[in-house]
Amino acid sequence: MTPGVGTVPAMNTTINHWPLRDRPRERLLAQGSAALADAELLAVLLRTGIRGLDAVALARMLLAEFGSIGALLAATPERALKSRGLGRAKYCQLAAAAELARRAHYETLTRAGGLSSPDQAADYLKARLSHLPREVFAVMFLDTRHRVIAFEEMFFGTIDGASVHPREVVSRALALAAAAVIVAHNHPSGVAEPSAADRHLTRQLSQALALVDVRLLDHFIVGDGAPTSLAQLGML
Repeated sequence: MTPGVGTVPAMNTTINHWPLRDRPRERLLAQGSAALADAELLAVLLRTGIRGLDAVALARMLLAEFGSIGALLAATPERALKSRGLGRAKYCQLAAAAELARRAHYETLTRAGGLSSPDQAADYLKARLSHLPREVFAVMFLDTRHRVIAFEEMFFGTIDGASVHPREVVSRALALAAAAVIVAHNHPSGVAEPSAADRHLTRQLSQALALVDVRLLDHFIVGDGAPTSLAQLGML
């Protein structure tokens, strides 16, 4: 089944008039959430449609308007509430679901015996930073066993860049008694290629942290697709 499409009855009926086997909530209970298309999952969260559109049709409209699930869930209140299909209540439902997913992902990192691979960190950082409209520089602080102590968004910029101060990262690492850190920032353009400024900042951070015996394990750049690891590119 194509994501976001699904097989549903004609649009001139409400979901309550659909056969039980076709209703998103009933299908979720019977077949599991993975069996539902994007629009159907979104419809379960939205719960109801709006005048002239059932919940699934509304979900399809929103996915088309915002371009993707990620962009919809990351939309600011100002942007989201401009949509005909989203009022305050529906926006709050979506924002709460997105935040719960991020917190659940964070729990898996903090409860584990430590990061077992760079992919774990990359997946979490993409979930936290992708689709943000401005550049955000974040730091994941780790203990000696590479268990997550804290994740903090430390610096904020515009679409053109963020002003990052290595001394503040060092100060926070000392305050948290971190043994290592992973840093990341997003490129709102979607292009995850490291710039000359990114490479320079990585060297500065690595040198500053080394002075207090804290390792910089990686610097991820988050854009479209998989995050780019500067460690894997040999820049650390």
